[in-house]
Amino acid sequence: MSQQGLSPEFRARADAVIDLLNRQANEAPTGQVSASVMYATARFNAFQVAATAEDAEQMKAERENAVNYFTSQYRKMFEDHFDECLKHFDRYTGRGSE
Repeated sequence: MSQQGLSPEFRARADAVIDLLNRQANEAPTGQVSASVMYATARFNAFQVAATAEDAEQMKAERENAVNYFTSQYRKMFEDHFDECLKHFDRYTGRGSE
C-alpha cells in the first residue's frame, strides 16, 4: 500500500491511532503499547470478519483466507514502514546510524 495513494480520511484515522499510542507510550513501555495495539487490531479484524459473514459456517470457511489476507497485509505494511524508518533513521530517532 503506497503512502502516496492513501486518502486524507485514511491517513487521519491512522494518525489518530498513532497519536493515542504515542500518548500511551508516555505511560507504558513501547513494547507493551505495541503488543496492546496488535491485540486490539487482531480482535477488531476478527470481529470485522464475523460481522460480514452470513453465519458461523461461512466465517469458519473464510478462516484461512482471512488469516492469509490480514497477515500478508500486515507484513507488507510493516516492511514498507520498516524500510522508511531505516531510510530516515537519523531524522526519526535523532540519533546517528553506526
